[in-house]
Amino acid sequence: MMSEAPQDWSDHALWWEQRKCWLLKTHWTLDKYGIQADAELRYTPQHKPLLLQLPNMKTIQMTVSFSNVVFKTVTDICRILNIRRPEELSLLKPPDDASKKKKKKDKDSEQEEIWDIDLLSGGPSGTGPMYSKTMKATYDPENGMPMSATSVWFGENPLAESQTNLPPAELAKMYQPLSLVDKAVNNAGWLDSSRSLMEQDIQDYDKLLLRFKYNVFFDINPKYDGVRITQLYEQARWSILLEEIDCTEEEMLMFASLQYRICKLTMSTEPLNNSNEPEIDEIEAALSNLEVTLEAGHTDKILEDITDVPELANSLRLFRPKRLTLRSYKEYWFVFKDTTISYYKNKEASSGEPIEQFHLRGCEVVPDVNVTEKKFGIKLLLPVADGMNEVYIRCDNETQYAKWKAACVLASKGKTMAYSSYKTEVKHIQSFLQMKNLAPPPGQSAPDVEAMDMNAECFVSPRYAKKHKTKQLTARILEAHQNIAQLSLVEAKMRFIQAWQSLPEFGIKYYIVRFKGSKKDEILGISYNRMIRIDMSTGLPVTTWRFANMKQWNVNWEIRQVAIEFDQHVSIAFSCVSCDCKVVHEFIGGYIFLSTRSKDQNETQNEELFHKLTGGQE
Repeated sequence: MMSEAPQDWSDHALWWEQRKCWLLKTHWTLDKYGIQADAELRYTPQHKPLLLQLPNMKTIQMTVSFSNVVFKTVTDICRILNIRRPEELSLLKPPDDASKKKKKKDKDSEQEEIWDIDLLSGGPSGTGPMYSKTMKATYDPENGMPMSATSVWFGENPLAESQTNLPPAELAKMYQPLSLVDKAVNNAGWLDSSRSLMEQDIQDYDKLLLRFKYNVFFDINPKYDGVRITQLYEQARWSILLEEIDCTEEEMLMFASLQYRICKLTMSTEPLNNSNEPEIDEIEAALSNLEVTLEAGHTDKILEDITDVPELANSLRLFRPKRLTLRSYKEYWFVFKDTTISYYKNKEASSGEPIEQFHLRGCEVVPDVNVTEKKFGIKLLLPVADGMNEVYIRCDNETQYAKWKAACVLASKGKTMAYSSYKTEVKHIQSFLQMKNLAPPPGQSAPDVEAMDMNAECFVSPRYAKKHKTKQLTARILEAHQNIAQLSLVEAKMRFIQAWQSLPEFGIKYYIVRFKGSKKDEILGISYNRMIRIDMSTGLPVTTWRFANMKQWNVNWEIRQVAIEFDQHVSIAFSCVSCDCKVVHEFIGGYIFLSTRSKDQNETQNEELFHKLTGGQE
C-alpha cells in the first residue's frame, strides 16, 4: 500500500483571532506575545487565493500573501503581472462590498470569466467551471517567488492587450451617476498599506480592485511597460465611460475617437509590434515630456540666467462673476511676469500702476475651452483669506491660450516661465487642443459613415449616448478620428492617458471631513500636489493648500484628527467622516514619498521610508 506524500506545512503560521494579528516571530514565546490559555490560535496558510479585478475590469485569481503588509503584497502581485512601479497601485474594496456575504457555492454559479494565476510555486491551479483561462508564471524554486518581470510570461502577456468595448446595454447596467458624496464613499475602501490583508478582515476568495491609487506615473517606457500603459489606459477609459470624472461634450468625442482608433488597431490582423517600432523614440520623447509636466519639480531645470524671466503681454478679455449679473467680458492689456498677472486699461497705461494684480501661487487653473466654437478661456480660482476668488480670462486663439494656460499652470506651483517645462507644457496643451478639434484636417473630406462598421454608443458614456442619434454620433466620432488616424497603438493609448490627465478633476480623491471649528461636513479633495476644501452643497472649491507649502502634518489617534501646518502660519485640522483618518493620512504621506523618486535610483523602493511617511502610529 502506497503511503501518502507528506504535506508541506512550511507556509503555515499562527493567527491570533481575538487580536487579529499573525505570530510570525518564531523566536518569541507565547508568553512574550501575551497569549493566555483562552486565546484562539489558528494554524493556517499565509498565502491564500484572492480575486482581483484589474483596471481593465477583468477578474483574475491569484494566491497572494495574507501575512505580508499590503504594500509588499501589491509589489508581489505587480511583479507577476509585469507592472513596473508597483508603489503607484494599491487595493480597494468594491463600493458594494457584498462579496463577503456570498458563499463559495454562489461563486461557482457566477458567469464572470476569471483568469487563474498561480503566485506560489506549486500553488493550486484553477479547476472547475469558473476558470476558463489559465496563465502560468515562471518561479524561482529557492523562494517560491516569480523571477524577473521579463521572464514571467510564456509568449505575449494578454494583460498588455486592450479589451474590446462592451455593448451599450451592458455598459448601461454598469453606469451609475456619482455625486461628490458617492465618490467620497467609494474612496473610503482603500486598504491600509501598513497592515496585512488578514488584519483587515479580507478572507479567501474575497474580491478586491487593483487600481492606480497615486496619480503620478513615473518613468514610463513603452519598451518595458506594455501592461502598465494598457492598464493605465483601461483605468482612464472606464473613468470616462462611467463618468467617474467630468468632461465636456467635445472632450467626450475626443476620447471616443481615440478609443475607436485603439479598438481598430487592436483588432487589426496586421502585426502591431513591427508598425510601432519606428515610433518608439518619438513616444519615449513624449513620455519624457509628460513626466516633466507632472512630477513634483525635481526634473525641472531652471535656465541659467534666472534674472531673464520671460514675460507675456497681450490684449485679453476679463470677466469677474458677481451675483445676478450676465457674463460680459471686457478687454484689457495683460502682462504676465514671474507668477503674477497684472492688467491695465490699455497698452499705453502698462508703464504705470495696474488696475489689479492676480498672484497665482496656489491657485486652481481650470480650462474653459470649446475648440469647435473658438472659445479659449482660462478660469482662475485665486486663494484669499476667506476662500477662493473666481476670475475668467478669454484668449483670442489656440497659440495665445496655450502660452497663457501653461504660464498659469506653472505659476500655480510657484514656478516661472524660465523653467524648462514651460515649453513642454505649451506643446502638450497645443497637442490636446488639436485632438479636440472635431473638424477634419485640411484637404480631407468627411468620412463615409455608411461604409464604416462602428457601434458608436460603445465609445461614450450611456448618458451622453442618449443625447444623440447613433448616425450623428458616428459621424462626429469619425470626424474627430481623422485628426489622430496616423497614431500607432502605443501612441494612441499614451495620448488618451495624457488627455485624461489634462481634465480639471484628474487625480482628485474625495473624502467627507469635518474641519475643526466648523459645524457642517465638507468635502476634502486630495490630488498629487494639493488639497482642496470643497463646499458640499455647491461642489465649488473654497480654498486650496499645496503640498509644497506644507511644513508638517500629524494625526491625533485618540480623537482621530489630522492636523496640518503650512507656510505663513496657516494651520488646519479635520476629522474624517466617510473613512478612517489613516486613509487620508496615507494619501498625503504617499504622495510625498513618490515625490522623492528619481531616475538615478534603481526600481527597488525604500519601503521603510514609505511606512515612515504613511504608517501613522508606527
